[in-house]
Amino acid sequence: MAAPSLRKIAYHTLQQGKTLAGIAHKELSTKLMEVFAPEAAPGKFPINQDLVKEVRRSMENLESVDWKEAEAGIYPKSQLFEAPWFEWAKKYPLVWLDMPQIWQRKTKNKTREIPRNVNEQEYPDYYLQNFHHQTDGYLSEHSAEIYDLQVEILFNGTADSMRRRILSPLKTGLKKYLTEDSKKVKVLDVATGTGRTLQQIQSALPQVELYGIDLSGSYLKQASKYLSSRSGDLVQLTKGNAENMPYLSESFQALTCVFLFHELPREARQNVLNECFRLLEPGGTLVLADSIQIEDSPKFTPIMENFHKIFHEPYYRDYIIDDINLRLKESGFSAITSESHFMTKVWKANKPI
Repeated sequence: MAAPSLRKIAYHTLQQGKTLAGIAHKELSTKLMEVFAPEAAPGKFPINQDLVKEVRRSMENLESVDWKEAEAGIYPKSQLFEAPWFEWAKKYPLVWLDMPQIWQRKTKNKTREIPRNVNEQEYPDYYLQNFHHQTDGYLSEHSAEIYDLQVEILFNGTADSMRRRILSPLKTGLKKYLTEDSKKVKVLDVATGTGRTLQQIQSALPQVELYGIDLSGSYLKQASKYLSSRSGDLVQLTKGNAENMPYLSESFQALTCVFLFHELPREARQNVLNECFRLLEPGGTLVLADSIQIEDSPKFTPIMENFHKIFHEPYYRDYIIDDINLRLKESGFSAITSESHFMTKVWKANKPI
């Protein structure tokens, strides 16, 4: 058996370091919460050692797939090491400074503390909440600045690895288009947030024309900042609701959507899928990634139950039992497939020709 390359060792070391950092942060923050705001700690499902071992195995499998797909050229190996480390280091104190407010929100069960300058008429009611108990919900620059770091900590350094699971099915779905020199391939990332998924797509598919849409102007500003500092064509970002997107029908060859559906009510999930179907040209591909569900990952049920107990995720419990395959079919999609990687499930579906 060939010895692992230095780059593979570096990648493994980086992932291990991110995992340990995430665990250490959460253990310390939990201890501090128990001292300064014990009433904020929710009741949780117990996690036994067998489940801990299964989580570790699942993380190792994710890491293995991530490396193998980079080695196969699905995305550049450089993407495995790509993160704004210096900027995150500067913002890390902000994460700690935000914690007392999060604890207070948990203690008093305050979930609708939205900035006063927000025009609530511009947003659906379900959006005007402090998801994860985070300050300002998704409606301030402060929230947008620390969001990516918070997510990396939450998933013990695997957030980008899980996002990358959309790239292989996306490239497969676009293969027939990428051979047609006369046609410009257009890809829309729905609920793009700070643009991390768009960055990954841009790195893996530099020849496609990229678009992103999100309800939060603050998060789009952060996405614009990140994306404008990179080489390649400008990404076209639009503020809008995924239930009613301001694009012409059949104007995209592929759509992606990452970590949105668990934060939507059931009716809104169906509306978004209907819109995705409308925007795709016949033969186009939708790649959707979100949390695992109980049906395909029953062994992780305690983790899923703890997630909505610890964080304010009002629609998560409904999401983990929702039949997304059926929703895709009801929207008109066919050739539906799905697979799970650690805490993320990925669907691929086509619009029939």
